[in-house]
Amino acid sequence: MMLLFKPSSTLGRRLKPRPYQSFSESLLMDSIEAAETLTRKWISPDLSSSSSCSLSSIFSTENRVEGRRFIEVINSLQYAIQGVVLVNPESPKLTRAHNLVTIAMKQLEKEFYRILKSNRRNLDPESISVRSSPSFNARNKVSIYSQVPKSEEADVMTDLKMISDCMISSGYENECIKIYKKIRGSIMVEALSNLGFENLSFGKIQKLDWDSMEKNIKKWLEATKVLIANLFEGERILCDHVFSPSVSVAESCFTEITLDSALTLFIFPVSVARCKKTVEKIFLTLDIYQMISQLMPQIEEIFSYDSTSAVRLQAADSLKNLGEEINSMVAEFEASITKESSKSPIPGGGVHQLTRYVMNFIVFLADYNDCLAGVLTESTLPLPEDYFGNNDEDNKDGETGSSSSSTVTTRIAWLILVLLCKIDTKSRIYNDMALSYLFLANNLHYVISKVRTSNLRVVLGDEWVTNHEGKVTQYLEKYEKIAWGEVITSLSDSNEEMLEEQVAKERLKRFNDAFEEAFQKQSEWVVPDSKLRDDLKDSVTKKLTSVATSFYEKYHVENWEEVRFAPEDLGNYLSDLFLGTGRSCIIVPSLKSSDSGHSLKDSESGR
Repeated sequence: MMLLFKPSSTLGRRLKPRPYQSFSESLLMDSIEAAETLTRKWISPDLSSSSSCSLSSIFSTENRVEGRRFIEVINSLQYAIQGVVLVNPESPKLTRAHNLVTIAMKQLEKEFYRILKSNRRNLDPESISVRSSPSFNARNKVSIYSQVPKSEEADVMTDLKMISDCMISSGYENECIKIYKKIRGSIMVEALSNLGFENLSFGKIQKLDWDSMEKNIKKWLEATKVLIANLFEGERILCDHVFSPSVSVAESCFTEITLDSALTLFIFPVSVARCKKTVEKIFLTLDIYQMISQLMPQIEEIFSYDSTSAVRLQAADSLKNLGEEINSMVAEFEASITKESSKSPIPGGGVHQLTRYVMNFIVFLADYNDCLAGVLTESTLPLPEDYFGNNDEDNKDGETGSSSSSTVTTRIAWLILVLLCKIDTKSRIYNDMALSYLFLANNLHYVISKVRTSNLRVVLGDEWVTNHEGKVTQYLEKYEKIAWGEVITSLSDSNEEMLEEQVAKERLKRFNDAFEEAFQKQSEWVVPDSKLRDDLKDSVTKKLTSVATSFYEKYHVENWEEVRFAPEDLGNYLSDLFLGTGRSCIIVPSLKSSDSGHSLKDSESGR
């Protein structure tokens, strides 16, 4: 019987802790002691209670090194706990260690809240975005922070990341996320409020007068640029940094904080697009389209998570609806040109108000050239083959070397052609053919001057300008032929033989009467552009002076009483022409009656 008890000593020796187990518990004990030391110093001298009563912030600026040391000690404690659990899950030291972890987590919750709350300015999404966005990359968020300069903001972001890593690895993920969403969500709401953007339903938007609508659109434009380029991007950067070990946590936080605001932001453009507007409102609609289009790459990058796909879809839907509305408004604008039905002639053949209105509209439209390239739908328009100045295949397609979009070029060229066709129709209202051509020249010259001095020159190209300048010249040549042809032919002498003096005098009288009649008829005609006016007067003067000089020299008319106009003074006679003054000329009856040669004395019509 005694022999049966001998193996017990051997059994006892086998039950002694193995070396690895002793090392784990020894490591745990060291970690407990280190954690208790820091806990007594910063949290509570009394460790018998699981509650903590923080003596001061561990992560204040002056204590930041100690705070990070505290995180390292807790991480070591967690590692040691895991080691002991594997080899001796019943160790009494585990209870002591878990109590320390509980106290530490409650303290870290407070620190996490305190840092987020007290550093609202340092953690403002706009500030984060401005400092970090140059290196922002949706596929490699962590790397950007190696480029963030050492600053209070960078230190705060590092503290938050260390705390969140520690809490999540310790099983306190929910507590950490709850605090983050609460604080960051309130910051986002406050930022939206400060931007002044009001979330209006479609019903309310529909009832707005245009002034109110315009104010809301301008507020939206301002808010959107800040929200996308700064606030949303800054929040994405912060979420991805603080929760970098867990993409799912980062996604959850970012989505809850930004999703509703982002969807509201892009529902507004759809509502605007659905509202009935006059064609003049196209430019604000283009502003909205252009804003979203320019920000679309950032939108897709910032809201790349599956849970934020609704934002990407909503933004794309906004572009689609706005694009359809813009096309509709351009078509409506074209129809308004065609339907313009005023019948009253413009006094003096000046620039028609339709020409001014349409060209001012198109000039503004051309400023959106790049935007329109992605909006206007392609359509086959029957432009003349030589409309752009030559028959090159590129120009047949409505494309010029300096244009960035054949579709935009073709559409704008077509709108101008529709205008010019309408002006051609209105030129037939005039009973005088010369005035009709002067009217056509004035209006086409106005169109060309608007093209030449605006972005339309880029859109249409220099060939278009040159081609239409040639048409102005043709109109003016026809005007001169009709308005001054009789005056010029009255003195023209293709026959080299000398006329009898009496016949020559009769021709000179005919010249005098024709000149006075032409001048009187055109005294109320206008050429609004000063350069065109001077060029036209010079052209008429040269033609009249040439035939008059030839006739006067051939027949030596110096002593004829029939002479009323000296060739060298014809330019003075015509000096007030095309100003629409309505003046008539009082002609000195003979060459000999004026010491200083012939002069033109004007009096206002009706005196």
